[in-house]
Amino acid sequence: MLARLCAGNAHRQCSALLPLSAAAAETSASATSAAARLAFSTSAYTPKPSTSASRRSASQQRVDHGHLPNAPSSPYVHNLDDAFFNEVRANTVLPPGSAAALAQSADTEGDHDEVARPGTGIPTFRLIDGVGKLLEGVTEESLNITREEARKIYSTMLFLPAFDLILSNAQRQGRISFMMTSAGEEAGIIGSASALGPTDEVFTQYRESGVLIWRGCSLDKMMAQVFGTEDDVCRARQMPIHFGSTDHHFHPISSPLATQIPQAAGAAYALKRTPSRQNDIVVCYFGEGAASEGDFHAGVNMASTLDCPILFIARNNGFAISTPSTEQFKGDGIASRGPGYGMDTLRVDGNDVFAVRAAVRAAKQRIIDTSRPILLELMSYRVGHHSTSDDSSAYRSKDRVEDWKRLDNPLHRMRNFCQDRGWWSDEEEESTKKAHRTTLLQAIQRAESSMRPSISSMFEDVYAGEMPASLQDQRAELARLIKMYGQHEPWAKELAKHRDQGNDLDNFARKDT
Repeated sequence: MLARLCAGNAHRQCSALLPLSAAAAETSASATSAAARLAFSTSAYTPKPSTSASRRSASQQRVDHGHLPNAPSSPYVHNLDDAFFNEVRANTVLPPGSAAALAQSADTEGDHDEVARPGTGIPTFRLIDGVGKLLEGVTEESLNITREEARKIYSTMLFLPAFDLILSNAQRQGRISFMMTSAGEEAGIIGSASALGPTDEVFTQYRESGVLIWRGCSLDKMMAQVFGTEDDVCRARQMPIHFGSTDHHFHPISSPLATQIPQAAGAAYALKRTPSRQNDIVVCYFGEGAASEGDFHAGVNMASTLDCPILFIARNNGFAISTPSTEQFKGDGIASRGPGYGMDTLRVDGNDVFAVRAAVRAAKQRIIDTSRPILLELMSYRVGHHSTSDDSSAYRSKDRVEDWKRLDNPLHRMRNFCQDRGWWSDEEEESTKKAHRTTLLQAIQRAESSMRPSISSMFEDVYAGEMPASLQDQRAELARLIKMYGQHEPWAKELAKHRDQGNDLDNFARKDT
């Protein structure tokens, strides 16, 4: 039959990878300790292992997909009865009408903001429980983390709520135009960032600012982007929090959903063809809502068919703006799609920073060793609004959000873990929060006192050669309006913030205006 989507039990601690072939699995099982192994869902497509040096020739290692009668990829069957279809779907969703499915349906009836929950489906990789305690079978050694690393991870996780709150308030005060937060997803963002190398290429959506912060990007550079100053590398042409930094291998964020996925696949193909970068991978973040876009399917299919070294990280936070995941798809989340594209797949507790860190580390090494893409699904919950243009109380109860904050808070889990080991204290908690707030406010103050780019710069860098007549007309029209209203408020106040105060457009005004 078709390959099973997953192996292993839910919430098992894992320290090594399950091999792809049954023979290798048997050999590995006899040599493995009592610790459980990291289990990736695998597909019928099983490439031969390859070293990083041979990545470019991975396409020559394909096995037969079974399109010819004499080379089937699975046994032949001749009965298309219920048992056949249920076996194909066994690890994906509960069979419709089954007692378990009806029980789950009754349990969640009327609760439309619930995250889609697997039935007997794909297991979730987890290492610590909801209060930061190690799960049974998990050892301190298997976490592979030092006191200093844990403190840095938690301190950076703490930075994100301060970053979100202060910039959200700035938007409410009219000081910036837009903001999106990462509240409730701190573990998935910082946990994954901590497992990557500094030269791994990163493509994100709009909630992964923490990856750039982890990589050491200066706050002055980030605030220049948010406030649109002339120090911004994009010259204030992007919406706030749409960061990019070539120094940190962090590709500019684009607002349209999922466009970064095929872009990331293309970058991974370029890495594959670059001999000096065989130990680097591309990492592409996106939400479960973006996975409903066509670019998701185009991107992952391209990456899989071309054997691209890329890690796809799907953040399943339960909502695509106001649409709950239960109304987005009927399958078992995003992880169930991976095997269909021939990709090894793993579902992870996105609120467990150690599970995310371990999964990303293992996935990266597996990508380098096999020259194949991997899909991770991080299960989390978006406790904040979609953006500052959204009020989530219109489509979900505030009590539900507060329950998530209280019962499965990634910050609380990590803090408890550190405090239980004497690695963190209440005093450090308060002093760190205060320091983060001070650092952010000072960076914002510097950004607000900086000049914004000259008005004429918005018409530059769009076309090579002579500017089209249509754009010249727009520039002339703006010059006319500034000449007419520039000395009046609020025009005068805003123009004073820009280099040349709009006078740089004087030469472009039509003579008849």
